Amino acid sequence: MVDTPPAVVEMRGITVEFPGVKALDGVDVTLRAGEVHTLMGENGAGKSTLIKALTGVYRVSAGTITVRGEKRVFRSTADAQAAGISTVYQEVNLCTNLSVGENVMLGHEVRRAGGIDWRATHREAARHLQSLGVQIDTHSILGTHSIALQQLVAISRAMVTDASVLVLDEPTSSLDRGEVEQLFAVVRELRDRGVAILFVTHFLDQVYEISDRLTVLRNGRLVSEHLAAELPRGELIAKMIGRELDELDAISRAADREIDRSGAPVLRAVGVGKKGVLEPVDVDVYDGEVVGIAGLLGSGRTELVRLLYGADRADTGETEVRGAPARITTPRAAIDRRIAFSSEDRRAEGIIGDLTVAENMVLGLQAQRGALRKIGKAEQDAIVDEYITALGIRPANPHALLRNLSGGNQQKVLLARWLATAPQLLILDEPTRGIDVGAKADIQRKVAELSAQGLAVVFISSELEEVVRISQRIAVMRDRRKISELDSAGIHVDDLVDVIAQESPTASTLAPASETAPSRDDTPRSLENPESAA
Repeated sequence: MVDTPPAVVEMRGITVEFPGVKALDGVDVTLRAGEVHTLMGENGAGKSTLIKALTGVYRVSAGTITVRGEKRVFRSTADAQAAGISTVYQEVNLCTNLSVGENVMLGHEVRRAGGIDWRATHREAARHLQSLGVQIDTHSILGTHSIALQQLVAISRAMVTDASVLVLDEPTSSLDRGEVEQLFAVVRELRDRGVAILFVTHFLDQVYEISDRLTVLRNGRLVSEHLAAELPRGELIAKMIGRELDELDAISRAADREIDRSGAPVLRAVGVGKKGVLEPVDVDVYDGEVVGIAGLLGSGRTELVRLLYGADRADTGETEVRGAPARITTPRAAIDRRIAFSSEDRRAEGIIGDLTVAENMVLGLQAQRGALRKIGKAEQDAIVDEYITALGIRPANPHALLRNLSGGNQQKVLLARWLATAPQLLILDEPTRGIDVGAKADIQRKVAELSAQGLAVVFISSELEEVVRISQRIAVMRDRRKISELDSAGIHVDDLVDVIAQESPTASTLAPASETAPSRDDTPRSLENPESAA
């Protein structure tokens, strides 16, 4: 029997509250010496909040943090660092205009007679780097090196103080496979020295490659903790995504409706990709069809649709709109072809809180027409009244500031903005995230209704049941590639989970459910957890 490593950090009952929001609710996590402990959960699960509570960025509202048996209260990041907790963030927090050695030793330079002994400082930097197996000229400018090497420099800097806990927040998000292997070699070296490592990633393969222990969070609550070797991938995904509430089960699945694919699709993309962001992907969508994009956060879902819309520029692939070649390299080009896109980040890229409901609704149409063709008041009033009624926006006041509406009603206003442009293709990225069940059901019903009327839709959701419910086809993404494409007729959430969790990615295929996963009875595996609400 293997002994359980000693606890370095124990977080008990950690609760973090902001005005009107409980970001963490009574979460327990234990970090042990010589273990890589991975935090898992979808966007909004509370991973970042937990890290910030541990590192002194956020004050905890309730609960205790114990480090090596001593209760600590972290009022700042300096308090956490003094307790031996260091952090390396996704965006490397270094000075790229300084040398490697200066970055490693920043704040810990070797001093002699009131000044800095740079020769000794660079020797110390080289020693710290070499202890991690990194051979690099410490006098070279950091910015001349790859992101992977900058990550290793950041880790070396974090360990200069002999930290006993290292937090790695999405360190592999910008790395290729070879660079990930180099980083993991360093992580294993630190683990073998007895450092407790808290790791956050959305890449499922990496989770099982490097993790000793997993903690799953959902909606700010602890779901469960497991040894990585004892938790199958499918069960991990089920714990992360939870289960939709029963109120949404009444919505009839649009997948029951057959789609005519005999002509040219509204959009066809072949080999669309971007180096370091997304491997080349094929996708097409026909009139009246909802194509769902499924996968865990970080799988490449958003990256794909941003390339299709021209919000980011692809460096490979070709695109056709209704059979004609189309160069969509900017959102303007997409709008000109009647392609609309609603971003997953509605606060930063969607709503304009200081404008009214009416002003937000007509923004897309005004952009489509151009600055010289102003929308008249009568036309604006008619558009706004139509969509307030059709989408059930509350309060039904076109003059209300959008920032004062609930998240669900803000999302409905964004949907109205793009529907007012009469698109032929609507791309929706997480349109139901963070909204109540009633608003979620309203939006799902509207998407099903619009597709039945002939609108082509690309639909992304972290809720797999939602994707299955309203899609005719589902493209499955993992680790920045499309691993499968399924006809959703007869598909259960369990089947989709199995595809996402499979050991080795398969080539993209279009196959009915019976050819992709074993047949099942009508009762899916339970994804419910009594501690979590959707």
